[in-house]
Amino acid sequence: MKLNLKWKFALFIAALLLFAIGILSTLVLNGVAGYQKEQMEISLQQQADIAGNRIRQQYVSGTRFDPQTFMQLQGQNLAVQIGSTSGMRVLLYDISGAKAGDSLPMEEVPDTGEALNYALQNKIAYLVAGDTQDYLAPVQGTDGQLGVIHFQASLGSQQAFYKNLQEQFVVTGTMVLLISFGLGLFYMNRQAKAISRLKEAADSIRKGTFITEPPFERKDELGELSGGIYDMSQAIQASMNTQQHFINNISHELKTPLTSIRAYTDLLHMYGDDPALIKEAREVIDKEAARLYDLVEKVLNLAAMNKYEFEHQLEKVEMASFLEDLCARMKGKADVFGVKIYRELETAEIWADRESLMQIFVNLLDNAIKYNKDNGSVTVKNRMMDNRLLVEITDTGVGIPEELGDKIFEPFYTVNKDRARKSGGSGLGLSLVKQWVDRHSGNIRVEHPEEGGTRFVVSFAINKK
Repeated sequence: MKLNLKWKFALFIAALLLFAIGILSTLVLNGVAGYQKEQMEISLQQQADIAGNRIRQQYVSGTRFDPQTFMQLQGQNLAVQIGSTSGMRVLLYDISGAKAGDSLPMEEVPDTGEALNYALQNKIAYLVAGDTQDYLAPVQGTDGQLGVIHFQASLGSQQAFYKNLQEQFVVTGTMVLLISFGLGLFYMNRQAKAISRLKEAADSIRKGTFITEPPFERKDELGELSGGIYDMSQAIQASMNTQQHFINNISHELKTPLTSIRAYTDLLHMYGDDPALIKEAREVIDKEAARLYDLVEKVLNLAAMNKYEFEHQLEKVEMASFLEDLCARMKGKADVFGVKIYRELETAEIWADRESLMQIFVNLLDNAIKYNKDNGSVTVKNRMMDNRLLVEITDTGVGIPEELGDKIFEPFYTVNKDRARKSGGSGLGLSLVKQWVDRHSGNIRVEHPEEGGTRFVVSFAINKK
């Protein structure tokens, strides 16, 4: 039979309580029994001392007989007197072990067995039979042991108290167990319901139905877990939305150049002898193929950065010479677009991955050239501020609206889609730049110069290795 969580916890609590009550009641009852026994022995010892003094006093003050004769002559009278005083049955034995007196002579003579022989050796002996305790103690005279006094004490009241205490423990323990079990079951039922709600929420997420609020709110670990499941749901939903958006965009971006290539291949099949068409088709297909290659390469880079750990090959990079070399490499493309590149460079060194820096600033310079205006310019500048290196790339293009400052770093986002398609832009370059900068613990932001255009500012710490 399968037990659910609430019953398992409730039964565990019940077993724990049962064990605790059992241990506690055993310790208490044993303590009570030990205390009763100790008090009874003390009381009997006191009675034996009082009786011994009385017998000794009478032995000394009366007619002098030998101990055995004295006990046989005075034993019965002394037993009755001591029994009346103590409230217990008293028997007296002489030094030979023969009974000399009995406060209740009509009662059956108890079988003391070895206890009497033990007491005749000047030692105390006692034994318990049923609800009666027999206590045998030596009686001393002036010249040695006179005999043995035997007390018979009833244990009925003690045993009744002990039994009543046992019953109280059973009743009280049962009540505590039942109440605790009921409260534990109620409490665990509440916890089990909370866990069930968490499971339902997890199943809902697994099936693709995302939760819109935490399953419940509590100020404990289950409440934290509830909030964590909600956060996880939101994160998964956002990730899936991003992936869907990514797939939609990449499908659209791939479809556009492929459509153009396919259209021209169809035309070539139909009019393959037209030199002008062949020239135009070659140029368009070459351009669209390059665009496809660039798009696929950037998608692969983006996917690799999201999937694998980024490995830094740190080295000391002198930024003035690095940026100077980069500007020289980009001069050919700038000339094609009719754009001038200006430098305002200062000597500065940072520890960084050179290949990543190349990817960052190639993309930024490429955008600054492609989206510039005719006869525009790009200014590359670096400077130090608060122990950080700032690299600014400013263009004279149409600029980026301020409200789009964060969106431009999202994959496939382009400010002007028509212009992006004409220039071959895919909207992935800045997304890659942002990730490369972040993984260098750097920062990138967009500024809007008063004179127009766009300025990208990238900052790095210079004291990290």
